[in-house]
Amino acid sequence: MIRMLPNLLTLARIILVVPTAWYLWQQQMAAALMLMLVAGVTDAVDGGLARRFAWQSRFGELLDPVADKLLVVTIFIVFTLQDRLPLWLAAIVVARDIVIISGVGLYRLKMGQVAIAPTLISKANTALQIVALVLLMIGYLALPTYSDWAMAIIDPYGFILLALLAVVSGVQYFFIAVRGARAVSSRAP
Repeated sequence: MIRMLPNLLTLARIILVVPTAWYLWQQQMAAALMLMLVAGVTDAVDGGLARRFAWQSRFGELLDPVADKLLVVTIFIVFTLQDRLPLWLAAIVVARDIVIISGVGLYRLKMGQVAIAPTLISKANTALQIVALVLLMIGYLALPTYSDWAMAIIDPYGFILLALLAVVSGVQYFFIAVRGARAVSSRAP
């Protein structure tokens, strides 16, 4: 049962998406920020436990990035609906994830099993998205000095960087998929 702890922590992160989104929708930034920080800590702990004690599982490998993306995309959507994030940025971020997920599904349908490991650019993309969302939450907390500092970092240059990194990582996955498809088709009889 203890070997399941990383997976249970990942499931807890997925469950945290709902109250985090609700607190954001209710404009309770401090509560939403605390839940996002809890999600971040559980992400680090589940990954550390899985690696340290060799408790990795295929379920965890698949679910961990889903938990991260679900939280990030949900917060992007809520902030966009509240006019706290530009629509064009949310469209790029969400479209990238939809295209990648659709591409993986199509690839599996046409070519069979697919193993896609997150790239360094993709990991940087997700990390920057999380940092940007935390900065936005801090910005909307209306804390003297810190809120102004957080907003100055993120708007507009952070938004532009987020969009560029999303596009670059999406294009990188496209080329990885094309290379994989060529390799599979060249081995076919």
